[in-house]
Amino acid sequence: MSEATCTLLFNGERLTGLANQPLIDFLQAQGKTLPHVCYHPSLAPLQSCDVCWVEVDGEQVRGCTLRSAEGMQIVSQSAVLQAAQQEGMDRILNRHELYCTVCEHNTGDCTLHNTVADMHIPIQYYPYARKPDSKDHSNPFYTYDPDQCILCGRCVEACQNVEVNETLSIDYSADHPRVLWDGGTQIAGSSCVSCGHCVTVCPCNALLEKTMQPNAGPFTNMDDDLKRPLIDFVKSMEDSIGMEPITGISLIDDALRKVEIAKTKTVCTYCGVGCSFEVWTRDRHILKIQPVADAPVNGISTCIKGKFGWDFINSPNRLTTPLIRENGRFRPASWDEALARVAEGLRTVERNYGGEAIGFIGSSKASNEEAYLTQKIARLIFGTNNVDNSSRYCQNPATEGLFRTVGYGGDAGTLRDLQQTALIVLVGSNLAENHPVFASHIKQSLKHRGQKLLVVDPRRHEMAERADTYLRIAPGSDLVWASAMSKYMFDHGYADETFLAQRVNQVDEYRASLGPFTLEYASEITGLSVAALTEAAEMIGRAESACILWAMGITQHSHGADTSTALSNLLLVTGNYGRPGTGGYPMRGHNNVQGASDFGCLSNVYPGYEKVSDPQVRAKWAKAWGVDADALSAEPGLDNFLMVQHADEKKVRAMYIIGEDTAFSDADASKIHEAFSNLDFMVVQDIFMSHTAQYADVVLPGCPNLEKEGTYVNTERRIQHFSPAMAPLGDSRPDWQILRDLAARLGHPWSYPNPGAIMAEAAGIATLFAGVSYERLVGWQSQIWPVNADGSSTPLLYTERFAFPDGKARLYPLEWRAPLEQADAEFDLMLNNGRMLEHFQSTNQTGQGGRMMSLSPNWFVEISPALAQQRSLTTGEWVELESRRGTLQVPVVVTERVAGNGLFIPIHHGRSGVNSLTGDHHDPDVNTPAYKEIAVKMRKWEHAPQPDPLPQHNFRHGQRTPLDHLPIEQKWQQPEYRLPPEHVTTPEKS
Repeated sequence: MSEATCTLLFNGERLTGLANQPLIDFLQAQGKTLPHVCYHPSLAPLQSCDVCWVEVDGEQVRGCTLRSAEGMQIVSQSAVLQAAQQEGMDRILNRHELYCTVCEHNTGDCTLHNTVADMHIPIQYYPYARKPDSKDHSNPFYTYDPDQCILCGRCVEACQNVEVNETLSIDYSADHPRVLWDGGTQIAGSSCVSCGHCVTVCPCNALLEKTMQPNAGPFTNMDDDLKRPLIDFVKSMEDSIGMEPITGISLIDDALRKVEIAKTKTVCTYCGVGCSFEVWTRDRHILKIQPVADAPVNGISTCIKGKFGWDFINSPNRLTTPLIRENGRFRPASWDEALARVAEGLRTVERNYGGEAIGFIGSSKASNEEAYLTQKIARLIFGTNNVDNSSRYCQNPATEGLFRTVGYGGDAGTLRDLQQTALIVLVGSNLAENHPVFASHIKQSLKHRGQKLLVVDPRRHEMAERADTYLRIAPGSDLVWASAMSKYMFDHGYADETFLAQRVNQVDEYRASLGPFTLEYASEITGLSVAALTEAAEMIGRAESACILWAMGITQHSHGADTSTALSNLLLVTGNYGRPGTGGYPMRGHNNVQGASDFGCLSNVYPGYEKVSDPQVRAKWAKAWGVDADALSAEPGLDNFLMVQHADEKKVRAMYIIGEDTAFSDADASKIHEAFSNLDFMVVQDIFMSHTAQYADVVLPGCPNLEKEGTYVNTERRIQHFSPAMAPLGDSRPDWQILRDLAARLGHPWSYPNPGAIMAEAAGIATLFAGVSYERLVGWQSQIWPVNADGSSTPLLYTERFAFPDGKARLYPLEWRAPLEQADAEFDLMLNNGRMLEHFQSTNQTGQGGRMMSLSPNWFVEISPALAQQRSLTTGEWVELESRRGTLQVPVVVTERVAGNGLFIPIHHGRSGVNSLTGDHHDPDVNTPAYKEIAVKMRKWEHAPQPDPLPQHNFRHGQRTPLDHLPIEQKWQQPEYRLPPEHVTTPEKS
């Protein structure tokens, strides 16, 4: 359907364009300019700069408040209006010193500079007046300069109502108004999570990335002893020669910088949200990450890691040359020697023990194309299905639950559905820290669109604090809760009987299986009251639409697949699939953990989830690859968990691990280390010398995404393309090239000239990706699988049929099985664990450069105030945690985020991490380790207290100051304020 259009008169000229579009955007699309500063297309109209004055239908109004409509008559160039516009700009320039040629922000996107240039202001009416506050350098990633702040409020609106972190404010009544952090004047120690959203929308240099300072331009990197006199000299000339000649010089400087600065579209390398943005570089220096409104997932939103977590790219710790182990030490080697050694080592194991003695672990951080080549080498060259990726450690249980009930192993819809649903049910997911951009959009819906939020989690994290209803459930008991909810729906008339009759199988069998799951029984198992359970059930039953989100708090238990199934069952019972704003959403942890599985790095399926055990499927892939079907194994292979088990038993003799720190992330660390030591041959392909690489015989230096081309699949099933922003560091190589060149040495000279050719091959075979192509992924375009042959996507699944032969979903009966590890008299506490916003996995990336690590450099364990009092512990004192397998020592942080006998520890720190405590108990259906089931005992450990294990400058100590909009009315109510073009006596407050 085409969008509606309208025609309006602008300064007497007829213009036709989109109807109901912000006027400033409408005019820009027609090549017209209306001066403005505070307006941003991704924010609500702020009305703070007083620059965009127009007359519409005889009334003087701020143009940022208008939207295009048929027949509007707009004037912007009368003498009165131009005087009002210049008065607004003059008040701004009283607060902001224009020294653009030596300003780091003069790179083309400084709204203030561009507007000054467009307005051709001859002279500044109000002299610039310095303010009493100094520049704030306290945040590791960006600075705030009150002396340059124009009080537009963009940052406040972005923080309060887009990011919804609710940290920033402006007190327009203060003698010297400025931006405040939790009502205070320092960034460090506030609730600021360093998402960088404020920096992105700042229209000048008041908020600026530290990576832009001081060398963003040819004249910016000079000593203050030289810069300050130069600025003062040039400013003194303005009174005689006017502003325009000086503005002209800055435009020349701007043009010079644009020649040097490259802007490359990329996709984030961290979590599964799939944010995309531009990376601005000069040579190898990353100036900044610049989100754009056209990014399909995040728009202009980012989190701390996506915006600032790129120091690892140029880290001196990067692997830059192949390494071969000799006599217990690594030595540099050429690529020819290293690849020859890899080929020889793998072939030797194959000759002696067969291809089944080799295991391949693909990377959930590498591209889809690299995942495809990994599984192709395993299956085609070595005849084994021993291939997997890190989804085994996190999301395979969720995928299994969806396979059982609805047929596809991915999110039912997109972020759009999460934004428009009536109810979000968040279970076992610390969304605000693990998927922060998704969390921001949900927080927007909660704050402004009446969406409801039900959180079920043992730990009271940020989303639990924001929830309409929060249930602090006993760990590992979620299946009982979810099944009791399903029974309640049937018993109280909330089941969607029409939907069930028409679109779901096994309804009667499933309903009969719910007999034991009464609210009373659920209360006994979960620790929740019957009243609380009833409230949650009513909330779900009455919702017009509902989405359930879950993550590792569900999947990393001994029966995570069953619990994931129970959650999907509940959605089916209530008819919450196949409609906008409905469905199941297992949140993917790594940037391409979805894609690694989609493109075949799983032990039982080819790319597109086509089963290796199906003769017709195997014949199709064999034909496409040019071999007999007998050359491809019909037996599902070993997954990550079993590969390690078999290595420990010396059945697997060689492993090839790409971009996964398995030695750190797999459970039962001592067994992992022993298993790797038992291997005859091991190859690790990575960008750092990880814990795992230390066991390797050959280490191959791969490339991060900024140094190569490829595609990722995010948690929405969205395929996005990324391009290289710089050349590979040293002698490192893109992983797809390494795999292609290795295949050639193994006798398979695949002639892929680029990753696009690899994708073309995969899409030409796997039905799920039939219409995927690089041509359809240009710029900010994306595709969401299943992708039809004509290139059309499927943003919302199951609108007509479920992914089973008869098109119907399946309710899946379940029984409650207790966690395999529980507390007892000796090991009386349960240790929960998870990620922190500012870190990622083993910190191989976020630990580089020191900036990210400075926010929380210490390991710690959270304990409740009641437990702290009982054990006579205070924050900073050390304890020893002992499980049935190992011990570790950490200081405690006393917090109400945890309760009872539940503890929480981050997964990122320590040489072996929390996996020195975890065991090999696992989900029997998918072999995912039960990371969240660790029974421990805790005793005080005599050690000097650790002052502030969580530093006082960490954002978790902050106290938010929520606002529902920028309080610009407060400014207008000040006695000094006058509407332009009238002059004022105190422009700083006007």
